Amino acid sequence: MAAYRVTLRDGTVEMIDGADAYQQEGQMTTFFATASGRQVVDCWSTRVASIRTSEVLAIRREEPRREGPATIGAEPVRVGLHPA
Repeated sequence: MAAYRVTLRDGTVEMIDGADAYQQEGQMTTFFATASGRQVVDCWSTRVASIRTSEVLAIRREEPRREGPATIGAEPVRVGLHPA
């Protein structure tokens, strides 16, 4: 699964792990994990995280990095599904 680096208006960066796609849903941008082998968001997709669209400056897709638990400070805060 991919990860997304989301830059917010206040300059903070959040990493959304475990998401394959994202789309706008009303006032929110929602990140989804799609079913195996599927490349579209549909009824089989699982919501991973949502962020208010008006707060988003940029979204970049990245390969996931295997790291420890969430950190706060200079490093991005990782949210969403984490591999066991």
